[in-house]
Amino acid sequence: MVISSLDNSKVKEVVKLQNKKYRDETNLFVVETCHLVEEAKKAGLIKELFLFEKEFVDSDNINYVTSDVMKKMSSLESPSNVLAICNKKEEKEINGNVLILDGVQDPGNLGTIIRSAIAFNIDTVILSNDSVDLYNSKVLRATEGMIFNINIIRRDLNEILPELKNKYTIYTTNVVNGTRLEDIKVNKPFALIMGSEGNGVKDSIASYADESVYINMNDKCESLNVGVATSIILYEFNK
Repeated sequence: MVISSLDNSKVKEVVKLQNKKYRDETNLFVVETCHLVEEAKKAGLIKELFLFEKEFVDSDNINYVTSDVMKKMSSLESPSNVLAICNKKEEKEINGNVLILDGVQDPGNLGTIIRSAIAFNIDTVILSNDSVDLYNSKVLRATEGMIFNINIIRRDLNEILPELKNKYTIYTTNVVNGTRLEDIKVNKPFALIMGSEGNGVKDSIASYADESVYINMNDKCESLNVGVATSIILYEFNK
């Protein structure tokens, strides 16, 4: 059977999941494109699968839909032929080296940072409560599926940082009083705090750091994108 009605209850469910509030209420989210759906499948998170009617696969767990229905459900300008409703990832205990993000708002930046975190052996990413939603469709696409390969949790940083201070050397960035990145001798395990695109790390959060670093660069460049800066620091810390 092919779903052709835009008023179908399953179609409405997918559309509602484009809203963060509903994602939080249901503990579900949506992924699109073959690559992301495949990565979600590997992680065992798929609850329900939707395929364009011409993409026939012999399975009991698939809903076939018309092109109009896929367009209705999709967040993409050019919808993929596949879409899935997934269960949110289970949060695990904080372990290994930790990356802490304070108020990062741009979905593309968060996706880039998650990819770099995996590339440079971060084990846990902690998002502040005011950071962008992890399950925002733009974040998911920017991670290229890497979201499924790392422990990511959301916490009140003022509550979690005192606990981490007993176990980790905590670093953050400071262009005025920080130590040049190349001169830092990293004590592991470490926790690195990176701040928002416009304001950096809040003073109240930076106060938990044991040491501050800055990236030495050409004076003509006033600042770096937080995704780029995080990637550079994690690369150096991973050496």
